[in-house]
Amino acid sequence: MGQKINPLGFRLGTTQSHHSFWFAQPKNFSAGLEEDKKIRDCIKNYVQKNMRISSDSEGIGIARIEIQKRLDLIQVIIHMGFPNLLMEGQTRGIEELQMDVQKKLNSVNHKLNIAITRVEKPYAQPTILAEYLAFQLKNRIAFRKAMKKAIELTEETDTIKGIQVQIAGRIEGKEKARVEWVRDGRVPLQTIRAKIDYCSYKVQTIHGVLGIKIWIFVDEE
Repeated sequence: MGQKINPLGFRLGTTQSHHSFWFAQPKNFSAGLEEDKKIRDCIKNYVQKNMRISSDSEGIGIARIEIQKRLDLIQVIIHMGFPNLLMEGQTRGIEELQMDVQKKLNSVNHKLNIAITRVEKPYAQPTILAEYLAFQLKNRIAFRKAMKKAIELTEETDTIKGIQVQIAGRIEGKEKARVEWVRDGRVPLQTIRAKIDYCSYKVQTIHGVLGIKIWIFVDEE
């Protein structure tokens, strides 16, 4: 049986929760979704432009962005793995980011508040791990070596019980696209009570676009 459903949406209400918390009338629901997308895109673009890139990894280091909307307030919580990589001071950087997002929204009825939370174990987050793997593939590192190194980074975390990494596309410039994957530990994708973090990421290489998918089995309830 093929896995044709998003692992996060499959477990909403059991082991996964929404990243956006707000209510709206049916006619205003699409506008709220567009507003969330603008906020997330603006934050990612700002962090990417104002980040000090380290020598061994590249990426914005954002694990997830939570948005909570009230009548007159939009609370945004950014869960980052490396918040100290921002070039400016953290307080000044947040103020500039708030002004930038506020201009994109063009909303005077809502006050915007942005907070940054540090993720204790960055490489236990599939999004940050996918960015690391994408950087390795851009630098033409052998894909098997890159996948093995990504798995080794998660072995330092005791809470992870299994991980599966998949790369699809014209790997290493081959004419025919194919799918390569490797698994370490258990990854029960059909078990709803299993808490699985999932990420889908695209990377542009000299041979074309490669797709990266990462499943991380954290715990089972």
